[in-house]
Amino acid sequence: MPLIKIPKGWRLPESEVTPEDVYMNRRKFLKALGFSGLGAWSLFAGCVERSSEAEAQESGLKAVRRSIPEPSPPYPVSRNPEFKVQRPITTEDVAASYNNFYEFTTDKDEVWKLAEKFKTRPWEIEVTGHVHKKRTFDMDDLIKMFPLEERVYRFRCVEAWAMVVPWTGFPFKNFIEEVQPTPDAKYVRMVSFHRPDQAMGQRMQGGYPWPYYEGLTMDEATNELTLMVTGIYGHALPNQHGAPVRLITPWKYGYKSIKSIVKIEFVSEQPPTFWNDLAPNEYGFFSNVNPNVPHPRWSQATERIIDTDERVPTLLYNGYEEYVAHLYG
Repeated sequence: MPLIKIPKGWRLPESEVTPEDVYMNRRKFLKALGFSGLGAWSLFAGCVERSSEAEAQESGLKAVRRSIPEPSPPYPVSRNPEFKVQRPITTEDVAASYNNFYEFTTDKDEVWKLAEKFKTRPWEIEVTGHVHKKRTFDMDDLIKMFPLEERVYRFRCVEAWAMVVPWTGFPFKNFIEEVQPTPDAKYVRMVSFHRPDQAMGQRMQGGYPWPYYEGLTMDEATNELTLMVTGIYGHALPNQHGAPVRLITPWKYGYKSIKSIVKIEFVSEQPPTFWNDLAPNEYGFFSNVNPNVPHPRWSQATERIIDTDERVPTLLYNGYEEYVAHLYG
């Protein structure tokens, strides 16, 4: 005779139980916002835990949102329809609370907190090197010089996590045309800020060669995808995303998209770059997204979408092959 179980009145049918991946994502998001240790309540009062976690999550979301600027002129701007991504745009709360910005901390979940008081005004960008128009741009004047547009791009970190982001900015090639490089300009070297008094990571991590520096070939810098970014999600960049101005090169790993730029130099020789100097066997000058070339310590064949934890195949050049493959023969 088969065993027949008569369920207790308090037992939920399996179809109504929260899926494990949903539960784990909720707990992971709470941890990212700085809330942990709530699980012990479930031993004694499941309802209290759910209530406490909901309150903690709401409190954490409010804290993250306080770090996000309100839309104000010139934001938001029109979206360029040419650049489409067949994935949902990443939830802004998650994108704002999960960042690499070693100038503040190596902990992705803490960047938004530690960068909140970083001062982004006044801000200037110095242009030097092989250009006819050496000058220093005031950030507020720069925003007015070029028409802004929104572009939805994939963003791929070398650590194999990814997101989809609506950036606001202007093509870097427009900026380059404005300063008129000479024929001797073969590369663009960019440098970030150095303010140890405001950026704890620069004080605590003395082994790094601050300030951060990156480089591109002139062909890469003038490619139509390369974007000088001043906004995100319809408002100005928050500090954790590299305010007030950063670069985006969506076919490359994220560390090539330098944040909080203060200097742009046009040079004749390939410039050294921050991570290539620190670990040349792991981080090259070009650093194009390639699923067939593993990092020495992990595979690049797949990537994790940060707000869903979904694993998806990595695309060659992050899906932008038609725009950039010709640059590399």
